[in-house]
Amino acid sequence: MHPPDLNTIRAAAQRIAPFAHRTPVLTSRYFNDRTGADIFFKCENFQRVGAFKFRGATNAVQALSEQEANRGVVTHSSGNHAQALAAAARERGISATIVMPRGAPAVKRNAVAGYGAEIVECEPTQAAREAAADEIVARAGANFIHPYEDPRVVAGAATASLELVEEVPDLAIVVTPVGGGGLASGTCLTVSALLPQAKIIGTEPTLADDARRSLAAGQIQTDGIGPTIADGLRTSLGPLTFSILSRHLTEILAVDESEIVQAMKLVWERMKIVIEPSSAVPVAVLLKYPDRFQGHRVGLILSGGNVDLDALPWLSR
Repeated sequence: MHPPDLNTIRAAAQRIAPFAHRTPVLTSRYFNDRTGADIFFKCENFQRVGAFKFRGATNAVQALSEQEANRGVVTHSSGNHAQALAAAARERGISATIVMPRGAPAVKRNAVAGYGAEIVECEPTQAAREAAADEIVARAGANFIHPYEDPRVVAGAATASLELVEEVPDLAIVVTPVGGGGLASGTCLTVSALLPQAKIIGTEPTLADDARRSLAAGQIQTDGIGPTIADGLRTSLGPLTFSILSRHLTEILAVDESEIVQAMKLVWERMKIVIEPSSAVPVAVLLKYPDRFQGHRVGLILSGGNVDLDALPWLSR
């Protein structure tokens, strides 16, 4: 499985252009003053389905041949990728089956169903999710679209940082959250090709810093992923994303739960935009380590804005 190159990423940008939003890049005097940096926020919270995931899912679905597309698509996810693949499949007029664990939030199930996808329930374990998806692939011949361990998905995710660099071409540092590594890998590939002198910094919750530990150990670590509020980042790296991040990431910095909540609240208050906890992780890193960013032009990817408004973290703590 080979990572996409810049030409493949540019082709993905053209492929998804009729479907995905070109999201805005915002600035904030408040955060600039707090950090001493010029920060440019790439707002994927304004993307369709509320997250960058729509880019990768759309690229993967639109890249299918007609023969492949006729067999539909399948994935296992209880998060943004589930909604993204369902929406991308609807755009192409093909079937989508989403394996979701029992107990997945009703708001996410309802969103997936609203895009017309079939939902298959399974036990809330990784093994059960994979087994259910494998059974559907074997029975129906559907195309399995992994949430991040797929070059087409990585290329689609990379278009977010491609747009950022096109709009702000003189960045010294780019900061991204790291979960399974799809967005971070895409960011690495784009930034390293177009801004080879720029640093690329990954960010994680301390309770789920498996990517940081994986890069330090030189092999993927799948243990020690705790119940962080940044639920979109509770995923281990795969071989593809691990290999990309190992080559290109400058470092990974981690932040605690209270720092994530405070950063999320500040973005809501100061920038008047809705971001989810996973998006707040890189913001929290800027606030925790301002010396690393002071005096630099910094690009930061806000990965999504899907939030349960009945369970806002600063109300439940």
